Parts: sequence; C-alpha cells; structure tokens
Amino acid sequence: MPAKRPVWLVLPTYDEAANLEAVVAAIRERLPSERRLLIVDDNSPDGTGEIADRLAAEHADVSVLHRERKQGLGPAYVAGFREALAGDAELIAQMDADFSHDPADLPRMLAAAERADLVLGSRYVEGGGIAEWGPTRRLISRCGSGYARALLGIGIRDLTGGFKVFRRAVLEAIGYEQIASLGYAFQIETTYRAVRAGFRVVEVPIVFRDRRVGDSKMSGAIVLEAALRVPMMRLARRSR
Repeated sequence: MPAKRPVWLVLPTYDEAANLEAVVAAIRERLPSERRLLIVDDNSPDGTGEIADRLAAEHADVSVLHRERKQGLGPAYVAGFREALAGDAELIAQMDADFSHDPADLPRMLAAAERADLVLGSRYVEGGGIAEWGPTRRLISRCGSGYARALLGIGIRDLTGGFKVFRRAVLEAIGYEQIASLGYAFQIETTYRAVRAGFRVVEVPIVFRDRRVGDSKMSGAIVLEAALRVPMMRLARRSR
C-alpha cells in the first residue's frame, strides 16, 4: 500500500515574533501525523525568521523558506505552494499566523476536503462570523466580498478570506504562479480560478477573530488593489 501523502500548511509571516511559537504549537496539534508546516518569512525585522529557524531545528515537520524582502501576501503563497507541490503534498492548507484563523478549525477543514477540491473557511455562511471587529471594518469586509461576488458572477459567500485547503490538482490547474496580486486580491483570484475551472468549492463556517498581538497588515493600498483587480479578472475571462 503506497504511503499517504503529507498535508502541508503554508504560513506566511512578517513581524509575527509575538505569535509564531504559539501558533506553530497549536497548528501542529491539529494537523495529522503526515504533515509539513512551512513558514514563509519575508525577512521580518522583529526576529520572526530566527524564531522560525529555531522551531524548524526542534521539529522535523517544520521548515522555513526565507525571502529577501517583504513582497506581499500573494508572492509568499506562490513560493509556499511551489515548495508544497514539490514536496508531494496532496492537501495544501493556508492560514494567517496571528490567530485570526483558529487552528482548532483545521480538522473540520481537512475533513471537508474529503468531499471538495477547495475548502474555504467562511465568515459569511450560517454558523460563521467575525468577533472583535467594529461596525466599520465589518462593513468593509462584507462589501468587499459582495463586490467581488457580484462582478465575478459566482455564489461564494466569503471570497476575501484566507483560510483555505486546496487539493494539489487545483493548484496544478489554475496557474497560481501567474497570479500577480500582491495582497488580499490573491485570495479572490485563486478561488475564482478554481470555480471557473470546474472544481468543487465548499465553504465551512468559521469565526474570524482580531489578531492576538501586533498590528494589522491591512492597508488602503491592499483594498485598492483588490477593487481594481476584480474587474480585471472578469475582463480576462471574457477575452479568452
């Protein structure tokens, strides 16, 4: 009987020294025994990379990919996905490193991948939600997902979320290395490409929480990029 392929989890980091050790411990508790946790660090000035190296030295299932500079969430995921596919992963998970995504949800996400090609941790399906955000930020988030859903013509409720589990076939088919989005538009585009390619996408309810420690990486530039790239995705589809 062939060996079971490992589950890989790609964890991008930038200035997450205060969160990294605890989130790695929590993730390792919830992943199956055949696992690999890849930390992708963008040369964090707060010492995150050094902590990651120590954790990799302590745990055989943890590895680190160091990048020379901060280049954005999208390129970090592209680099991590490339490593995971080369490492024979069957399932590739992604999540934030600041506890806004709860590692306790990982078993449910992985279980859902038994009947889906792409699993989304969704704030906007029944049972999901957002904790600790004010009304303005909640409105921006909901409007962002609604805007993308309307322009792209797909029924996914939470298009901007970053808690996902891909089957390797999805990443191999959607041309993820050609996605140029730097910020959260990357999340929209990977899901959109999966839907357009005919893969089965399932949303699993999660409760999203504000980060435990540190500052949010959200910025006006990230919001603007997403607003501009969504219609470009639709136009690119029509031009084919």
